[in-house]
Amino acid sequence: MTVLFVSDLHLDATRPAATECFLRFLEGAARNAGTLYILGDLFEVWTGDDAAGTHEISILDALQQYTRAGHRCAFLRGNRDFLVGAGFAARTGVTLLPDESLIEVHGERALLLHGDTLCTDDHSYQRYRRLVHVRALRALYLALSPQVRGRVAAYARGRSLAANASKPPEIMDVNSVAVADAFRRHGVQLLIHGHTHRPAVHTLDLDGKAARRVVLGAWYEQGSVLYWTDKGPELRQISFA
Repeated sequence: MTVLFVSDLHLDATRPAATECFLRFLEGAARNAGTLYILGDLFEVWTGDDAAGTHEISILDALQQYTRAGHRCAFLRGNRDFLVGAGFAARTGVTLLPDESLIEVHGERALLLHGDTLCTDDHSYQRYRRLVHVRALRALYLALSPQVRGRVAAYARGRSLAANASKPPEIMDVNSVAVADAFRRHGVQLLIHGHTHRPAVHTLDLDGKAARRVVLGAWYEQGSVLYWTDKGPELRQISFA
């Protein structure tokens, strides 16, 4: 049976074409799959399960309809929606996964990540990531009103865009040592992730054995889906039109 993977949709009310494409995908191609995995950054920003607006609610409703129809959907948090929590899961019927998750794809063990933890050359981002994942700070942030959280998130996003504009592109890609370490720690030969927006299937030699790293694409100009069948992986594009 086909297993589907998506990541980095960055859905936002200002980009309705991407949202409409994803909703069509849930109602169409995804209905024929065994499982749909969403590997983070489904939303451009998620400031808490209690802060969903009209746009986000339309996506939650679609995910709920998908899982209530008997389809399995699993969600691994990204750097934009790391605050997705139990309320989101209860509302949608989606299974929340740990940041590093092991699954089996057609008889092969695979490690799923969002991908940002592999970008270890981006030191400023890694410092930021460690900070926002401190449990006490997250609790303080979620104690703020949704309106204040939104303003804080918008400010942080503006700072991030400005910082990224001055960084060399290679710094924001994965580090080969971090990739090899992830393979070895989990004893797998297959890694699937997003975050870098550089879709590809990479083959590498790992301790004398062939390994594969599959990178999912972002949903900016078109949709991007990894179809995995008994014939192997295939990255496909979906037209927004």
